[in-house]
Amino acid sequence: MQFMLHPQAGNSQLIVSGEEYKYLIKVRRHSIGDRIVFRRRDALSLAHYYVLESIDGRKGIFVHQNSVEEECQSPYPLHIGWCIVDPKTVEKTLPMLVELGVSAITFIRCQRSQHHFKLDFDRCNRIMESAIMQCGRTSVITLEESPSLHCFLTAHPEAMIMDFGGERLRLEETFETVVIGCEGGFSAEERSLCATHPIRHLGIGMILRSETAVTTIAALRAVR
Repeated sequence: MQFMLHPQAGNSQLIVSGEEYKYLIKVRRHSIGDRIVFRRRDALSLAHYYVLESIDGRKGIFVHQNSVEEECQSPYPLHIGWCIVDPKTVEKTLPMLVELGVSAITFIRCQRSQHHFKLDFDRCNRIMESAIMQCGRTSVITLEESPSLHCFLTAHPEAMIMDFGGERLRLEETFETVVIGCEGGFSAEERSLCATHPIRHLGIGMILRSETAVTTIAALRAVR
């Protein structure tokens, strides 16, 4: 854990109880005198340093020492246009995408998407908050939805498409916006929309699950 989120971070004193207390004291085994960083959701770049002053079995009292502007962001932003898949798949993959520095995800309703799937952005944000506390990142991924592939590509004409039929992705290639197809792939109409965009594949010859493709592309972008 790199920091904890607390709505009163920055105050002269913090009282931590409930699940946060159990995590810090019972799981992490922090003791009196330990130094811990707290941040606020609305000002993640500002790190507030506290010392654990006392423990009474149900709550911990932390005393403020100092506050410092400390950002942790990927130098390689990536916007993923992710054709909608099962929300459980998205929720399982989000922590890895947070750690890999993905800056934005737009969930696209493609023609072969299962249209009964509905994403709970509040739940996704809670998952991402847990991930940033673990990895130290000072932002969450921006989440949006697009009603169709046509709408997304119109708004992002620079987008690269990950799909068979294109060229193998070169390690030295740079990209900031990429589209990952849904389970079942693109329809013929959608493939025609992609024709004016760079189309790439990974060159491994195997069909990847949506979450595998998303994570692989994020990792390739992160290490450039």
